Amino acid sequence: MNRIFPSAVILLVTAAAALPFIADAGAAELTLHSALSRMEENSPALRSAREGVNAADAGVEAKRSGWLPEIAATATYGYRDRVSEMNGMQFMPNDSYDARISASMMLFDFGRTAKSVNIATSGRNAAGYRLALTQRELSWATIQIFYDMLFLREAVGVQDKEIAALEKNLDITMKRYREGVATRFDVLSTEVRLASARNRKLDLETELANQEISLRRLAAIADGEPLELKGSFSMAEEPGLAPPPESEALQNRLEVKLATENARAAGEKKSLAERQGLPKITGSVSWGSSNGWLPDTDDPDLGTMRTSTTAGLQLELPLFTGFRTAAGRREALAMQRAAEQDRIEAEQRVRAEVRQASRALKTSREKITTTALQVEQARLAAENARIRHLNGLATTLDLLDTEASLAEAELGNLQARYTFVMNTYAFRKASGEPLMQEPSIKAK
Repeated sequence: MNRIFPSAVILLVTAAAALPFIADAGAAELTLHSALSRMEENSPALRSAREGVNAADAGVEAKRSGWLPEIAATATYGYRDRVSEMNGMQFMPNDSYDARISASMMLFDFGRTAKSVNIATSGRNAAGYRLALTQRELSWATIQIFYDMLFLREAVGVQDKEIAALEKNLDITMKRYREGVATRFDVLSTEVRLASARNRKLDLETELANQEISLRRLAAIADGEPLELKGSFSMAEEPGLAPPPESEALQNRLEVKLATENARAAGEKKSLAERQGLPKITGSVSWGSSNGWLPDTDDPDLGTMRTSTTAGLQLELPLFTGFRTAAGRREALAMQRAAEQDRIEAEQRVRAEVRQASRALKTSREKITTTALQVEQARLAAENARIRHLNGLATTLDLLDTEASLAEAELGNLQARYTFVMNTYAFRKASGEPLMQEPSIKAK
């Protein structure tokens, strides 16, 4: 019994010590890739776009059915209270029955069905491009919000450092004020700077909370689920990252592919409209059983059901459609011209975006180096000002200015690193490269 009790106590203490680790294990870290994966799995917009692709697939099958026969079964019944008769002999029954199976098929329509299938196929391709575009735009939004939250989180940390430094300065200033070395203006100036820093932190925390709401919506993260982001801006670009040729971007960009597909569909619609005034040949065959046949010597009963087969061809040539055909041709021609202009505009926009993204990436790369030097200079200036202030060689305003300059420099460097990462993703987006791939960067 004496041995069991200490063992039980040790077991309970060990289990209690393990509880915090078990609780922490439930708070999974959210990386950029996991956020994008959750967005793709749960986004209503993506689900809607996928259903659009399914609908377009069904539309293609519906148009292809024009090449297949249509088979129908019919059954009719009719009653006549007055029938033809002569000398007491009926030539038709009062009750008539007819049951048959009919098949009809378009034999030749000068390519109208083929054009309809081509239009539906272009619509299916366009739906696929729209799905990819929706996924890319949602991924881009997720990336922006993710890195916005990282930026705001680190910006709050910078403000915390500034607040801690200002609180320390306030303590020193208050002590010197009580000793009669500092003035009330020095104390008030420090308190104002401290209040301003706390207000900036409050604004940053509010914006961080708003961005968290947006990320939870995009990634379908429940309000009660812990949200711990994993990522940083401590990155520097690998050498040799060169912009791709504009022709490659034109081949990769989904907007250009969609505009080209729309232009192709508009051309098919114009060709279809030009064929609307041409004839169409349809074949049909029918087999069934009915009564009411004229009596013969073998079976004079009018109610006897007899089988019959019919077959035929139908030529349909529209002669006048109320100017609908001519108007349809003009409409299709205008739509084709508009689609071609949309394609040209999409190509021009892509070329401009590639050039702008390339310049922005180059600029942000250079700013990382310059802002890092500014941080180092501001840090040395702040350390020197603190020492001089303690020795009475610098005023309180001089110290506050250097502390503010240090915080501003650190925020500037953070902004430069944030801008570099975002410009890297923007460069991939403009070039038509996958956004899911991490930027070509390495840790400092």
